[in-house]
Amino acid sequence: MKTGWCRKWKRSREIYYFDSSNDFDTEDFALTLHEMIDEVMEEEGKKGVLILCIGTDRSTGDSLGPLIGYKLKGQPIRQIQIVGTLERPVHAMNLEQSMAMIHMCYPDHVIVAIDASVGSQDHVGCVTLGKGTLRPGLGVCKDLQEVGDIFITGIVGGYGNYDPLMLQSVRLSIVMKMADYICESVYLVEQFLEQGDLF
Repeated sequence: MKTGWCRKWKRSREIYYFDSSNDFDTEDFALTLHEMIDEVMEEEGKKGVLILCIGTDRSTGDSLGPLIGYKLKGQPIRQIQIVGTLERPVHAMNLEQSMAMIHMCYPDHVIVAIDASVGSQDHVGCVTLGKGTLRPGLGVCKDLQEVGDIFITGIVGGYGNYDPLMLQSVRLSIVMKMADYICESVYLVEQFLEQGDLF
């Protein structure tokens, strides 16, 4: 059972924690994400939004990103570009190439990077949201380039041993719950962006 502060806890680094088991939080999550996107657009003169879903379907714990990309591709989304799916995942082996493609094809887009992460055992199942870059692979001691303007992570396991094999023993139900929660929130952001285009 998650404690109350896990739902929306703000630290000095402007990282928000949301409990993915609380479906009613998706609107709060979406509003916070939309506000961050607006801020980055205004600060950096960006005009579009791209969701970068990082991970691989070869490991249950690391499949959060590709699952989200797969689910979002199945939605009627027109305002947001999606990169990274089950069919075409973005992972450690092709991250640099994928980022080069994104910078060439979507140079004026706010990049929202999504990845699985490890954290305190009490936070497993929580989703974090914040402004700034994401460092994929940090929890399992991989040194990959920083990506994104905004990050979303789903905490899939504890950080006790930093063992990459730990990700293979994560229960799929935990990953799916967070994937559903994040997808619902992103779809709400899509609707906010569409409404903004009407005015």
